[in-house]
Amino acid sequence: MAYSSNEVDFLARNRAAIATSAESLELTKASTMADMDSLRKEYGEYSRAVAELTSARRAGVRTHKFPGLAESATEFLVDTGSIQQATPHSVAQFRAQELAALGINQVHDVTCSVGFEGAALTGAGISYIGSDIDRIRLSMARHNIPTGQFLAADALTQTTTSDVILADPARRAGGRRITSPEDLLPPLPDLVAAHRDKALAIKCAPGLDFSKWNGGVTITSLDGGVKEACLYSPQLSTKRRAVLLTSDDETASFSSSVKGHIRTVIEEYDGDRDELPQAGEISDFIIDPDGAVVRAGLVKDYAAREGLWQLDDRIAYLTGPRIPAGHSGFRFIEEVPIKKLKTALAALDCGRVEILVRGVDTDPDQLRKKLKLRGSEEYAVVITRIGSRGVALICGARQWA
Repeated sequence: MAYSSNEVDFLARNRAAIATSAESLELTKASTMADMDSLRKEYGEYSRAVAELTSARRAGVRTHKFPGLAESATEFLVDTGSIQQATPHSVAQFRAQELAALGINQVHDVTCSVGFEGAALTGAGISYIGSDIDRIRLSMARHNIPTGQFLAADALTQTTTSDVILADPARRAGGRRITSPEDLLPPLPDLVAAHRDKALAIKCAPGLDFSKWNGGVTITSLDGGVKEACLYSPQLSTKRRAVLLTSDDETASFSSSVKGHIRTVIEEYDGDRDELPQAGEISDFIIDPDGAVVRAGLVKDYAAREGLWQLDDRIAYLTGPRIPAGHSGFRFIEEVPIKKLKTALAALDCGRVEILVRGVDTDPDQLRKKLKLRGSEEYAVVITRIGSRGVALICGARQWA
């Protein structure tokens, strides 16, 4: 829900008090009337804005959008829309630190919204310029990133001498997800044409068809969920990569050159692709690669890195003698025809099952109902296609290495 300019000024002046007040609010459907009564007594005409800010901040903490999480949640001015559109901070932070490692001194974010990317970039020591056509969002960004420079401008307007142009075109229109680069808002070709003399970093939906892009492509996941694709112009990168991040500091590993919550970075194999591992027999474990690896088209590259191979060259499931460190997989037990799965699981005293499906037209929820499990043990089943046959691969429960 958008704010008025007066509401933004009020929220900015009273951030500390609002953060304290928010601690007593439940903000559930059942508590709505009581919460609003409490806020009206304290904030009068600004109660609606305070409720929106508090709700949006909590949503941002849950989805790892804030730099520093809880600490920044009491400082940032946000609304529900900006939280939904924002990149999780660890994803933005990884990008910012890589740009800093490349020697980039200044970035102009031409779709800056309330400044989430600015927080990551300034945190990496990069000078930040933000522009947007939404003046209310710009006023929020000025409060959020006091060291940044901000101006009202269309993303297709050349207004800067910055080293890099960063953009996040709208990925939905009419309630539907955009899948074509030409349909982004603004369209990808228009962004490239408008800033043809600049290095570009353009955030896109991970399902976008980027096969014709002549620069680098990085698909990033956070805690196993794919978050974005970032297209880099050739001045910045020419590689296709999958970056797997974690929001958990204690389990994160760190690269030698870029600090951040980095679990794994997989790059496209430089040599002859015929040298990559071919499909083979089922080994001790079955691994479902992170979605970023699959979306980046790097399943074989990841397999080569980890000493794995595919069950079928057309399917993303991998197998091998171990589970890669920091990832999960399933210990293989037996292969059965899909029609005999119910009987096989009953013989194993199965009561709970995780079902994964690729390459076969099977609905996991419908299949689970048909299995009518009554046992006490937990298993996993991988439904897939190997060659011309659909198979059910019965495995132990998911485990982490």
